[in-house]
Amino acid sequence: MGEIIKLDNICQYNEMVGQETLHPLISVIDLSKSSRIKHVRMSYGFYAVFLKEVKCGDLRYGRSYYDYQEGTLVFLAPGQVIGIDDNGEYFQPKGRALMFHPDLIRGTSLGRNMKDYSFFSYEVNEALHLSEQERGVIIDCLNNISEELNRGIDKHSKMLIVSNIELLLNYSIRFYDRQFITRENVNKDILSKFENVVNGYFQTDKPQTIGLPSVRYCADQLHL
Repeated sequence: MGEIIKLDNICQYNEMVGQETLHPLISVIDLSKSSRIKHVRMSYGFYAVFLKEVKCGDLRYGRSYYDYQEGTLVFLAPGQVIGIDDNGEYFQPKGRALMFHPDLIRGTSLGRNMKDYSFFSYEVNEALHLSEQERGVIIDCLNNISEELNRGIDKHSKMLIVSNIELLLNYSIRFYDRQFITRENVNKDILSKFENVVNGYFQTDKPQTIGLPSVRYCADQLHL
């Protein structure tokens, strides 16, 4: 297992990827415009949401591997370890990243309710797979935050920025629910097909000639 790089604040991450820091507690980054970086395992002192647009290896999340593909959202909470073991190669990340420090949301409704966003937990090791429409909704939220950061900080900035983070996370809850409902329906379809395979098997002379259906036989019939 390689070295784990610890980044305690937003400025350190921005410096690593060659991006300007517009606000010490939050950053929205277009990763395609960042510096090329090496694979590394990192622990952040802040929340991070990555909209991945390229699959660059097996992403280790804690002690497990994270299930993600291109065009997915990955969520990280402070203190968690994620990344890919260093193989000596540099790569160009693509996608968008939202980083925000716990201090930004302290005392807000979002700060009080962060525990409700369970996709920040190690227990959820599956990324959020977005449709094109859902991806557009997430990018709109990120763009709204970017516009506030580039506008300059005033007395309304924090409220509007935190509101857009909360909106993004609430949409993510909806999209995760959609994902698991879809997954449940797919699993039901597979179970129905499996039942048909087994019933069809016992309607032939195969049980007498080759015995009970094997796991390999059923998997082959279901193309699994």
